Amino acid sequence: MEFKDRLRARMTELKLSATDLSASIGVSKATITFWRNGTNGATGSNLMALAKALRCSPQWLETGKGEATGSESSNVAMIPQPAQMYSYPVVSWVAAGAWTEAVQPFPDGFSDRYDVSDYKAKGAAFWLEVKGDSMTSTSAPSIPEGSQILVDTEVDVRPGKLVIAKLADSNEATFKKLVEDGGVRYLKPLNPAYPTVQCVDDCKIIGVVVRSLTKFA
Repeated sequence: MEFKDRLRARMTELKLSATDLSASIGVSKATITFWRNGTNGATGSNLMALAKALRCSPQWLETGKGEATGSESSNVAMIPQPAQMYSYPVVSWVAAGAWTEAVQPFPDGFSDRYDVSDYKAKGAAFWLEVKGDSMTSTSAPSIPEGSQILVDTEVDVRPGKLVIAKLADSNEATFKKLVEDGGVRYLKPLNPAYPTVQCVDDCKIIGVVVRSLTKFA
């Protein structure tokens, strides 16, 4: 039995539709359909939220091991889940860079992927997957490649914040730390092997990074 089969079985047993799950978890109905068809499987916070909605063990849902709803001894303890979760689109760096030119932040069809967080955004917010090692550091904070970062476009932009910006000579967004020296602002990577860039008038700060998730698989 595969992930999709276990998902369908629990949905049937609990008499839940894709619409029910979509509303409960905070992901699109299309995402539920992808899971049911076996196009992909739920991971990370989506898996936890899905298991909670299906009232089953995340381990059983993902791997088929253990009991569906029974408790079993483990060296991994389940932590209490937030009472409220919020769904945000996962977008590309090009889409993030184009946000400042968009008529509306997230038009229909803006993203076919969504992920959840307990963070309640002040404005339009979205997830980005970190590329490269320019924000990897030997000391905290360090945001390695493959991490997922949540960007809030309405958080106050201040020096010291990790931000998403767009430079005039690029169609993609960039992820850096905003610093200020002598009244001049700069975009500084956490990895000292990369150069610091001055944030001049044509540099647009799109949003502030408010969450970071490191994925191991």
